[in-house]
Order: sequence, then C-alpha cells, then structure tokens
Amino acid sequence: MNIESLALESPDPTTAKVFLAALGVDAYFSARDTDAPTTGFRGYTLSLVVSQPNIVDAYIGAALENGGTTVKPVKKSLWGYGGVVQGPDGALWKVATSSKKNTGPATRHIDDLVLLLGVEDVKASKQFYLDHGLEVTRSFGRKYVEFATGPNVTLALYGHRALAKDAGVSPDGTGAHRIVIGGDAEPFTDPDGFTWHTV
Repeated sequence: MNIESLALESPDPTTAKVFLAALGVDAYFSARDTDAPTTGFRGYTLSLVVSQPNIVDAYIGAALENGGTTVKPVKKSLWGYGGVVQGPDGALWKVATSSKKNTGPATRHIDDLVLLLGVEDVKASKQFYLDHGLEVTRSFGRKYVEFATGPNVTLALYGHRALAKDAGVSPDGTGAHRIVIGGDAEPFTDPDGFTWHTV
C-alpha cells in the first residue's frame, strides 16, 4: 500500500498552497477548505530529510518567508542539524539532516519526506497497519516504526508525547487532525483517528 498524496485541511487553503509550493512539496500535497475545530497539537509532524545544513537553512528560510513561524530554532545537536516550523495551516514541519557540515551548494533536493503519526500505542498501531498490508522497514520496539509506503512519502509511527516533545510543542490537543492520507487501498480510519481515502 502506497501513500499517493496528502491533503492538509485549512480555513485558508490558498495560503497553505503558497506555503507548500515554497517548500517544493506541492506535487504530493494539496490543501482543502475546512472549518473542523482543532486546538493544540494535531498528533502528527511532517519531516523533510535533506543532505546537509545549508539545505536545511534554505528550506526553513522559504518556510518563514511564506507564512511559517518558528517552533524550534535551527541548531546543531548530537544527531545533526535541524529545526521545526509551523505552516500557516497549523501543520508542524521538521527540516533536518544528519550531516553537520556542508559539502556543496544548497540544492532544493529532499532525500526523504516523512509523515510521522503520534500514536497512543505504537505496538497496536503497528499491528493495525500490518493488518492493512503495510510492510515494516524499520522498527525500534514500542518506540518507533517505519513502513514501506512508496517512493514519495514514508509513513512512521512514534509515541504521541514523544513526537510532541521532539517537535517542541505541548502534547495537548483536541479536535480534527486536519490531514487526510491518500492511498491506493480502500478507505479506512486508524486507531488514532487518522483517515485514509482512495486516490
């Protein structure tokens, strides 16, 4: 089962589309109108994994110039270099690299686009997705699971609180997730309320 597209729901889809185009991910994302109530952490993050720090800076800069706001400033850490921004629609975007040095110019190339779902029970959600035909590519016990979901978007599961902490936000939130996952299987809703529809 592949992820073919992602739809971000927003009261202002036009602004969301401008933001997605600035990040260069509009081939995989759409934005659609909604007034579904939502507060706080929506239970997921989107990650752009790139090859070096100056590419992180370029994408974060583009995000901030097109309606994004800083959640976690870009900085070096033990694992590499990265930061988190919030899009104008409220989605959280992490841009990161495991490299700490630049080896060339800043290209506009994304190595991996990851949808990380913050789930209440990683083991149970992993089994749910296995039962729906997904294959695990990486798994770290009850903490983190990654699936083979096609060439464009990788699906991963992480504990809800751990994901919020990684993003630099409170884990509290209510209402709609405001994201719909488009796949090549029958529509379903997972144990944490994330909805999939058939593309």
